[in-house]
Amino acid sequence: MTAEHAVLDPRTMRDVMGNFCTGVTVITALDGDAPLGFACQSFTSVSLDPPLVSFCPARTSTTWPRIREIGTLAINVLAESQRTLCAAFAVSGGNKFRGVDWVPGDNGAPALDGALARVEATVETEHDAGDHTIVVARVTGLTALPSNGPLLFYRGTYGHFDRL
Repeated sequence: MTAEHAVLDPRTMRDVMGNFCTGVTVITALDGDAPLGFACQSFTSVSLDPPLVSFCPARTSTTWPRIREIGTLAINVLAESQRTLCAAFAVSGGNKFRGVDWVPGDNGAPALDGALARVEATVETEHDAGDHTIVVARVTGLTALPSNGPLLFYRGTYGHFDRL
């Protein structure tokens, strides 16, 4: 077996990749009057011209297919004070918006109160990627909000930036 076809242990993969610190987002959309959302740490800027971002929902997500159909969404970048909020959106099913303050953003998608930043976008394309999919979305609006700092995910736990 060559290295390019080696079978890697998923736990080892998770442990090694956990050494890369990421921010945490909640992807939201509005289905009629019903807000939808899920936590996502795989988010990145892709292109400035045209303005594109990417995120990777799990294939097991029951929320992503509903958001995909809507096509208009918001990526809420969580602040360090939003760990509990993140946990609520990281579970499957239930009313994730219970007790969550939000308002419709410019594109109608829920803008979460207290988020560090918000990227409003429309779905451009989606690519198969193993147990996840890679979504590329066109940015239609950007908002940066005052906050103490980002919620970070590192080695399987949450943390924050110590300021110098």
